[in-house]
Amino acid sequence: MTGLDPDDWDELRGLGHRMLDDMFDHLAGLRDGPVWRRLPDDFRAGLRDQPLPTAPTAPQALYERFRDQVAPYATGNTHPGFMGWVHGGGTAIGMLAEMLAGGLNANCGGRDHAPVEIERAVIGWAAKIMGFPADSSGLLVTGSSMANLIAVITASRATPDGASLRQQGVGGRRLVGYAAETAHGCVARAFDLAGLGTDSLRIIPADPAHRMDIAALDAAIAADRRAGFVPFIVIGTAGTVDTGAIDDLDAIAAIAARDGLWFHVDGAFGALAMLSDRLRPQLRGLSRADSLAFDFHKWAQVPYDAGCILVREPGRQAAAFAQSLAYLSRADRGLAANAPWFCDLGPDLSRGFRALKVWMTLGTYGTDRLGRMVESCCAAARHLADRVDAEPMLERLAPVALNIVCFRVRTGDADLDRLNGELVKDLHESGIAAPSTTMVGGMLAIRAAIVNHRTTPRDTDRMIDALLGFADTRLADVRPTDTDPPGKNQ
Repeated sequence: MTGLDPDDWDELRGLGHRMLDDMFDHLAGLRDGPVWRRLPDDFRAGLRDQPLPTAPTAPQALYERFRDQVAPYATGNTHPGFMGWVHGGGTAIGMLAEMLAGGLNANCGGRDHAPVEIERAVIGWAAKIMGFPADSSGLLVTGSSMANLIAVITASRATPDGASLRQQGVGGRRLVGYAAETAHGCVARAFDLAGLGTDSLRIIPADPAHRMDIAALDAAIAADRRAGFVPFIVIGTAGTVDTGAIDDLDAIAAIAARDGLWFHVDGAFGALAMLSDRLRPQLRGLSRADSLAFDFHKWAQVPYDAGCILVREPGRQAAAFAQSLAYLSRADRGLAANAPWFCDLGPDLSRGFRALKVWMTLGTYGTDRLGRMVESCCAAARHLADRVDAEPMLERLAPVALNIVCFRVRTGDADLDRLNGELVKDLHESGIAAPSTTMVGGMLAIRAAIVNHRTTPRDTDRMIDALLGFADTRLADVRPTDTDPPGKNQ
């Protein structure tokens, strides 16, 4: 037998039902377990160094290994105590959508089939959420890193002589762009991968609120023009990675319009605050952008991966990426119909059915409920900030714009950075909570990002209680006692 279908469909069906039941139990009982646990060394070695499987292994045996050695040692971002990096928590309906998409195994690079129409619907929904025109183009990608790269390439091709870049390369055109020092590292990487070079990205200082300094942006553009450079793009951030700050998008849009620059917004997680009537005013100016990158797998809680790029003007993406190849010729009917294809809007020809999990998530919960969920995350962050402000041992290091709280333990210890770093590791290994760290104002900060729909103020209080307990224990080890000789531990 050369095919790969099972000999016994009922046996595989039984295993599939068991897998599904186990995963439902896992999601339903998240709060009862630790956020994260370290992968044991023997499991790590066994997973990493396993030999190539030249002979068959029973699916049941592989599943047992997954259940025992993989599932308990995952990232932990589904858990309500995960407050570190900006990861969405996922949902059960998203998990089911992944299963359905896997069963269809559709290639959404193009052609005439229903999964392509689902993605078109999702792009239309995204445009409506973000205040973009209904005929905006866009596609789903791995995440905002890819979306930002597509935006930079599209913007460079939209310059007056941009069409020749596809054949002749960047050469000596001296194109330059602008982003704040608080921008995500993937923006500089986009300039690198696009062939522009990271030196072509001008880093604009931030103001005390961690937002792009608009006067400095204005001055940098003018200086570059005088020096013979060609400014072509300015990138604002909706939700900076460190503190969650939102650049003054409206002011940036006005400068871009005045100077003829492409206005792009990296809204990886913050753009989805547009779902909330209460939070939307903080994003004023976002809907003026020429392009927008954001992730459904963050605040929309879609399973990884599900990034999105939107481009306001139809045809700009295709001008940057479309190819005319005989083996990809379009027809007026049949499976090769239904142009334009999504492969014309980005670098990928082979594309999975990402849209189904977005479509089912938005459809199941509705944008109103998702907007309230975003607000509840921000409310939990506000509660955490209030708790930090009320604790004498703690110090908040940045304003809370949306859902990220940056703070630290402050004591007489001379090496506060080391102390706070060790406390974060203590929290991780305890399984109680998983914040991350960053640098704010030259100081190492404990960074709590409330993105998981399961996280409540009770979870943030639990983290703070544990943190204070660990701090007391560590500080007790260095405090002098009554029996210590003078000068000890001073």
